[in-house]
Amino acid sequence: MAVHAEGIVAIVIFYLLILGVGIWAAWKNKNSGVSEGQDRSETIMVGGRDIGLFVGGFTMTATWVGGGYINGTAEYVYLPDFGLAWAQAPFGYALSLVVGGLFFAKPMRSRGYVTMLDPFQQIYGKRMGGLLFIPALMGEIFWSAAILSALGATLSVIVDIDINMSVVISALIAIFYTLVGGLYSVAYTDVVQLFCIFLGLWVSVPFALSNPAVSSISVTAKEAVYQTPWLGKIDSADTWMWIDNFCLLMLGGIPWQVYFQRVLSASSATYAQVLSFIAAAGCLVMAVPSVLIGAIGASTDWNQTTYGAIPPKEKDQSDMILPIVLQHLCPPWISFFGLGAVSAAVMSSADSSILSASSMFARNIYQLAFRQSATDREIVWVMRITIFVFGALATAMALLTGTVYGLWYLSSDLVYVIIFPQLLSVLFIKGTNTYGSVAGYVFGLLLRIGGGEPYLKLPPFIYYPGWVQQEKIHHLTGDVEYFIQQRFPFKTVSMLASFLGNVAFSYLLKYLFESGTLSHKYDFMDAVVSKHSKEIMDKTTLVSSDNIILSEMEPVKTRLSNALAGTFTNTEALSDDEESSPESLNNDHE
Repeated sequence: MAVHAEGIVAIVIFYLLILGVGIWAAWKNKNSGVSEGQDRSETIMVGGRDIGLFVGGFTMTATWVGGGYINGTAEYVYLPDFGLAWAQAPFGYALSLVVGGLFFAKPMRSRGYVTMLDPFQQIYGKRMGGLLFIPALMGEIFWSAAILSALGATLSVIVDIDINMSVVISALIAIFYTLVGGLYSVAYTDVVQLFCIFLGLWVSVPFALSNPAVSSISVTAKEAVYQTPWLGKIDSADTWMWIDNFCLLMLGGIPWQVYFQRVLSASSATYAQVLSFIAAAGCLVMAVPSVLIGAIGASTDWNQTTYGAIPPKEKDQSDMILPIVLQHLCPPWISFFGLGAVSAAVMSSADSSILSASSMFARNIYQLAFRQSATDREIVWVMRITIFVFGALATAMALLTGTVYGLWYLSSDLVYVIIFPQLLSVLFIKGTNTYGSVAGYVFGLLLRIGGGEPYLKLPPFIYYPGWVQQEKIHHLTGDVEYFIQQRFPFKTVSMLASFLGNVAFSYLLKYLFESGTLSHKYDFMDAVVSKHSKEIMDKTTLVSSDNIILSEMEPVKTRLSNALAGTFTNTEALSDDEESSPESLNNDHE
């Protein structure tokens, strides 16, 4: 098939626009934060802690609304066995932003952390911080790889260009402007990308709806025309599995560096909360065109289109229903505009994940764990190198492996099962320590891996109550594949076991050491007895020097007016009170 010149032109225009905005943002903010004495490395990670309401709202929304979000929502609405009832991402992620804003944004921003891993290293030590870095890194890298892979498939569907070339070019552009401008470039390009997604998809929807091959989506919502109704239903046998997945999205959507990078870049704790609530509304609004496109796909007589008589679900192309609808139900120029929107969505997610992974590595692994005397210039170069390395790694995975989505599913589960209960413990349960943290980590990991992962063909070694054997037929080859489906909410149970294991073991070891039942010499992690040693003081202050006053732990400057704050939130309940101030934080460890 010939390459579509119009499609190439549309993509080139979108990419040049995004690249231009990224470079402009880097130039505009090149001295931001530095004049106030802030390190250059910290400016790359969290900006000048002065991200405004407009840019902040867009960039936090774009954190979730990426290629996987809009493609995945359309896919689940289209699939006959699922429908809108199983398209949980829009509601799950919107609620995760609300919960994150209500409970997690304030303590994290008030204490002036730079990355999500800072509180873990502060309380549990640098080794535990390194251990928790592993699932966090896996989540970011596999997510970037999955969406780059989806982009390559999308472009190949509409424009008929080489998949590998499209993935490499997209990744290089995202890596380049992230390398140049850090969070500022990512945030400003998110504004452009989100606008492109919204406009591109909404322009496409009316044309697709008015296509003669499409039946009324209000009819196909409840009646079977070409397939089962797209509203979908939840069978009673699947109720617990639905709840398990919803909890994973709602609570597992919180402990990601991409989210906390935005929270920590806000000018105050209250501001961070307001941005979370704005982004929650933005997620729901941005999901509407994807839901409509999925419904259109389920209401189409594909025999009347250029696609052919066999519908996408029978060609195992359900995951590409959005680009297929754009190509075959819309005029060419409209479909190319929508394609640009999809490309923008992918890049808005990839750049955020790459920056998040490099921020955690440079600060929490390189600086705090290995080279506490590292200069600011050294940290900046480590960040630049790791942005390139992690970007290249995600690109290579997108090109070389066919199980990227399976890897991402598993890693996102591990973020929910391991990091979320650890974050809950470190922020809200006073007295948890490194011993409990290790125990919780092991419990969560074993119980989650024990349940298996069908996407990776990983068989379970723990058969939870209610498990069934399912079969999957590949329509193209006719092959039948059998896998174990766990209908028990084992992911949420694993998360709760990890949390309770952390609390129980922390208090048990604390009692055993403090009562003298266990000799102090066995406190090899220095988590209970050696509370006031210099090593623990280093953990508390996150630096190697004896001076415990940190620029990043200075009281925040609230720039949000009371009138505006009152519009979104209860300012009295969420004020930066003494309990969450840096001074009281330091006193807790003395």
